Amino acid sequence: MIKKIEHLGIAVNSIEESLPMFETLFSSECYKEEIVESEGVRTAFIRVGESKIELLEATNEDSAIAKFLSKSRGGFHHVAFEVEDIDSELERLAKEGFQLIHKTPKNGADNKRIAFLHPKSTAGLLVELCQEKSETSETSEVK
Repeated sequence: MIKKIEHLGIAVNSIEESLPMFETLFSSECYKEEIVESEGVRTAFIRVGESKIELLEATNEDSAIAKFLSKSRGGFHHVAFEVEDIDSELERLAKEGFQLIHKTPKNGADNKRIAFLHPKSTAGLLVELCQEKSETSETSEVK
């Protein structure tokens, strides 16, 4: 079950250059930065009320963010929804005919297990599902 919008992902060319503007815009400071090696991204998170904004910067030219930025000037990239049970939700959505980019969750930023739905099956919107990792979750890929 989807619980809420967890965060909005915004692709940027440079977190260093973009972060001060977003902190001013939202009147909120970045609370976490990290690199997610498996996705080839550096992330920075800003709280906005009960939700978050995730800035995404490519760390290599083969990452999805680098490819996105090569086609655009940056901007809105994805919406992430918090779910109670990501495994069950992926199974449910696959049965409903949604195209999954990740058939099983992987470790993502901000202590989350994540998986994406392909925009071809969601009216062009890149959708991320995320669930807070429990203490029993496998070791994080995040560095």
